[in-house]
Amino acid sequence: MNWSAEAEAKLKEVPFFVRPAVRKRIEAMATEAGLGSIDLSFYENAKARFGQK
Repeated sequence: MNWSAEAEAKLKEVPFFVRPAVRKRIEAMATEAGLGSIDLSFYENAKARFGQK
């Protein structure tokens, strides 16, 4: 899954010990949405959907 530089930078703000799980969940959500890449907008919307800001 391709990530934009902006989305990747936001992901790096997530604590390292949960980052792999967050990445996997967001990538699964993108796959369900039929996307081949993750941009900042999708990342922020996905995080909001599972209760993070």
